[in-house]
Amino acid sequence: MRELSIPTVAGVFDAMVAGPREGRPVLLLHGFPQTALVWRRQIAALAAHGYRVVAPDQRGYSPGARPRRPEDYRMHLLVADVVAITEELGWPAFDLVGHDWGGAVAWWTADAHPGRVRTLTVVSTPHPGALRGDEDQRERSRYMRDWRETPATEEPMLAHDAQELRTLFAGKVPRDSTEAYLRHLSRPEALAAALNWYRAGRPDRAIGVVEVPTLYVWSTEDSAFGVAAAQQTGRWVEGPYRFETLQGVSHWVPEEAPEALSRLLLDHLRTHGAYRTATDTPTADSPRR
Repeated sequence: MRELSIPTVAGVFDAMVAGPREGRPVLLLHGFPQTALVWRRQIAALAAHGYRVVAPDQRGYSPGARPRRPEDYRMHLLVADVVAITEELGWPAFDLVGHDWGGAVAWWTADAHPGRVRTLTVVSTPHPGALRGDEDQRERSRYMRDWRETPATEEPMLAHDAQELRTLFAGKVPRDSTEAYLRHLSRPEALAAALNWYRAGRPDRAIGVVEVPTLYVWSTEDSAFGVAAAQQTGRWVEGPYRFETLQGVSHWVPEEAPEALSRLLLDHLRTHGAYRTATDTPTADSPRR
């Protein structure tokens, strides 16, 4: 596993990479308030099985791709980053994995670019369409509105040795990873950029159903996403779909249950290894409108 810099039109993305260059490409997208480090166990597992794995620090988390305006974090731009990164890597098609905000970007990318995404794996985050009309989910998502609408949210988050951020992890994230995330977000403008994902506003268009083979992994102790939205997610997938529930696991699945997640991910990739790729899908380079 080594570090990699990926230059794109949006800036330079820092990333972690492992596995043989000729291996089947897999892109891993992290969420808030973490970095690509969240995937270190899955990166190792996938690379050991011959996959070429790249996990970038996304827009705002990479210092070289950190615009200041909230509107520069709109969903279509986050999706464009995925396309730009994979094009720079020379990947016409790839398997896509996302957790938390990375999961949201993964859903939108699979919807907009089904010819590029060979398979989709989303951890924790339901399909955006499944989040609508659920009172329980509205209550669970109240923190998003608070972070979006409260000025200078980053100041209390970093106060008292970032106690508020530490509390989010609820002791479920390894201490060395927690300290690495907090060091990263304590740098000038880093946390403000991460919070701009919440402040950017709603996507520019409605998302549709996903056509690619999809694995959705939800955990019963997830405080951010409830069971109703999780169960409704399958209604938004037209391709082969697998829903897995991890009992007694919190929101921080990649680090709290790394072996279980890696097993599910590897099985999903093996099952759909022969699915269509960008080289044999006519609409591969044309986003869906």
